[in-house]
Amino acid sequence: MTDQEQPGHPTTPSYPTALGASTRDTITLLGQDLAADVMGSVGFGELSFWLATQRRPSPGEVRVFEAVLAALADHGFTPTAIVTRLTYLSAPDSVQGALAAGLLGGGSRFLGVTEDTGRFLHDVLDSVDGDLPADEAAWDALAVTTVAAQRAEGRFVPGLGHHVHKDGDPRTPRLMQIAREEGLFGPHLALFDAIGRVHAQVLGKTLPLNGAGVCGAALADLGLPLELLRGFALLARTAGLIGQLAEELRRPVANEVFLAVDLNNRSVPPEPYVPDVPSAGGP
Repeated sequence: MTDQEQPGHPTTPSYPTALGASTRDTITLLGQDLAADVMGSVGFGELSFWLATQRRPSPGEVRVFEAVLAALADHGFTPTAIVTRLTYLSAPDSVQGALAAGLLGGGSRFLGVTEDTGRFLHDVLDSVDGDLPADEAAWDALAVTTVAAQRAEGRFVPGLGHHVHKDGDPRTPRLMQIAREEGLFGPHLALFDAIGRVHAQVLGKTLPLNGAGVCGAALADLGLPLELLRGFALLARTAGLIGQLAEELRRPVANEVFLAVDLNNRSVPPEPYVPDVPSAGGP
């Protein structure tokens, strides 16, 4: 018998939460008085971490977390930025629609790499059953095995490679440096760093460790929920998309982008879709 079913208990359902709750004259957030204890005292990055973990982060954790947010906020005219500007051009009365359009583009190629890398590294570390490498040589050996396994399965290593920063993503060493300075360079970053050192032995070419990937490794080392890593990337990019809209107001380019496509299209004969169906005789 539940408490609600016992005699004397109300039948109104109860929905417990440690997040925001309000009375007639107070607002409580995470057990704190929002107006008295949070506003003006807790930064937005710290609050975001606190909301996700329901524990107040240390100053070092805040520094690493906010470095991740800064790294992911904006990266130029990516598809997420372009679609935000184009949506605003089409519907200037819907700022929320423009922001949502950009955020919806956060997937396996842009922004989603943060979550993909964090999950990938976590799965590898989980497979060693807590028996983590003891030194750099052991980390490198694990990294070689990891990259070789991905190659054998025809899979990419998440966080490895960048379409612009082919000689090295400047965000990667900086975030690793900050994590080391704060004593938060954990096993996810260690494995990611080792992959950067050894992957060429397996792949026969050198690729950069990209910023989205190192952010996923850092967030995983902070103990943040793996299921929410993409959410933190989207949180960061929201600020960047607001910046894109603010610049669009001052120096609009969306109409030029639209016209560049619209006025330069060319008609071609239709190409009927042909499904790839195996023949009756088999392979």
